[in-house]
Amino acid sequence: MNATQALEIWRGAIVESVRRDSPDLSARQMAVLTTVYLSQSPHTVRGLSEALNVAKPAVTRALDRLSELGLVRRKPDPDDRRSVLIQRTVKGSVFLTEFAELILKAAEAESPETDSARPASSNPASPRPVPLRAAG
Repeated sequence: MNATQALEIWRGAIVESVRRDSPDLSARQMAVLTTVYLSQSPHTVRGLSEALNVAKPAVTRALDRLSELGLVRRKPDPDDRRSVLIQRTVKGSVFLTEFAELILKAAEAESPETDSARPASSNPASPRPVPLRAAG
């Protein structure tokens, strides 16, 4: 797979996601959400900030939105009342499972078998590949 194919898979998943009646998350919100769900618990703002190399206020803003949407939950740390733990929710798990399915569906649509069976000119709505090299 090359960079253009990877971007086409990502584009396909994002386009399908915005067509659905599901939350439209920013890249930062998605990074925070996937980190909470795919890495070892417990999660704190400080830990997420360090893991993502993003300032704590930016992580806090992302968590504010994710909490509003019910995709994560904040809970006081029983061992340190000054700290807050970030927990997964069923709604967040369902959201990410459905998003993963969109990625898989987009990957299937972009698979080499599909591309070789379809002439490039047969789909006029398909964008032309964009070179991913820096100008210079």
